[in-house]
Amino acid sequence: MSAAARRAQLLDAATRLVGERGFHGVSIESIARSAGVTRASVYQHFPDLHAVLEAVIERETSRALAQVSQTALPEPSDGDRSAVMLESLRAYLLAVQNQPSTWRLILIPPEGAPKALHESIANGRETVLDALTLAVGSALTGSGVAPDAELTARVLSAISDEYARLLLTDPRRFPPERLLEHARWLLSLGVANAPR
Repeated sequence: MSAAARRAQLLDAATRLVGERGFHGVSIESIARSAGVTRASVYQHFPDLHAVLEAVIERETSRALAQVSQTALPEPSDGDRSAVMLESLRAYLLAVQNQPSTWRLILIPPEGAPKALHESIANGRETVLDALTLAVGSALTGSGVAPDAELTARVLSAISDEYARLLLTDPRRFPPERLLEHARWLLSLGVANAPR
């Protein structure tokens, strides 16, 4: 196995363990055991447990941000704004469904999560909110008084994240189709009636 593949394997094992046990329940020994390697193999790639956990945080928050950037709202057009927003939400929910360990770490940080994780999540959230505020402002501006784009973006983000948490914690009860149907109804209340 190449060094890069082994490193990825160790990070996968550490991520799984963090999800199961929290950060405090992870050790070099548990990572080695989970990956089916020796402790020495772990130390060949990371100087200590802190370095492993920092690498987990870096990788998973980068993955999440990359996935969210792929779900960004496109430039508004004269088309159906609700459909565009729903397609963006669908892409987000599918990313969550396909990478649950990444998204659990981001949306439901385990007990004892290090400050670095919380800071990384906050920075990522601000990046996402800035982009969403611009997109929402462009989409909702029209004749008449436009809604507060920043507040609208924050509310839409909070709702989307809650849908994602429901999908993570109870996927049978809250599958993407059910969440999207609810979002469709919710958008029909506000977006359809927003001034153009």
